[in-house]
Amino acid sequence: MSDNKLLGSDEAEFAKPLYTPIKRRSFFMYAGATAGATALLLAGCDDDDDNTNNMPGMVNVGSGSVGVLNYAYALEQLEAAFYTQLRSGTYYTGLASGSAEKQILDDLYYHEVIHREFFKAALTRDAASSIIKPLEPDFSSINFTNRASVLGAAKAFEDLGVAAYNGAARFLGTDNAGLNYLVAAGKIVSVEARHAAIIRDLLSEGSFVDSDVVTIATNGLEISKTPTEVATVANTYLKDGSKLNVSGLV
Repeated sequence: MSDNKLLGSDEAEFAKPLYTPIKRRSFFMYAGATAGATALLLAGCDDDDDNTNNMPGMVNVGSGSVGVLNYAYALEQLEAAFYTQLRSGTYYTGLASGSAEKQILDDLYYHEVIHREFFKAALTRDAASSIIKPLEPDFSSINFTNRASVLGAAKAFEDLGVAAYNGAARFLGTDNAGLNYLVAAGKIVSVEARHAAIIRDLLSEGSFVDSDVVTIATNGLEISKTPTEVATVANTYLKDGSKLNVSGLV
């Protein structure tokens, strides 16, 4: 198991998708990710929240709009690290190199790396003193050679990401910057929802609107989770010293 930090990829690797021909079915997902993240860069940050770690051994994301950006950045680090580790090996047993399934996983890798790097850029530019550190994953519970294990983990990460974005919007400010972040988050979460839907269909066709993610019986809306609920799950995939403290987002 690699102990490399989640942001260990070099600029050449990150730039790779920008020079890779994008298939028509992928174009709108890239466009949505880029548009949302660009809006974050243009919006600017009004909050200067202190990122003091008040829980030993944990990473405090902070509060307010900066806290939400750090929270999203942490989750995107985790997702990007998962797909990076998957690609660093030979994928799971039985996955054909030219298959549609492999192309889907490659696309998801590129999207998550783009999300991660844009959040990093936005925070570095506008809240450098409050940006959280690169986190270190713990994927020891995932068997990267087994399809069910990999896709099950991907489903957990993608579903968690969608629920996290849905539940974090309330913590954004009501000023112009906060509203811009809300618009950007809406664009990014739509991409994450596409990820969750395709992974769910790879596991079980038609399961993308199952009742564990969409409240079909009541209002037909995507389920949201609080930062505390999300961190409880995310922390099971993070090493000690990288686990998230989201107490500022309550």
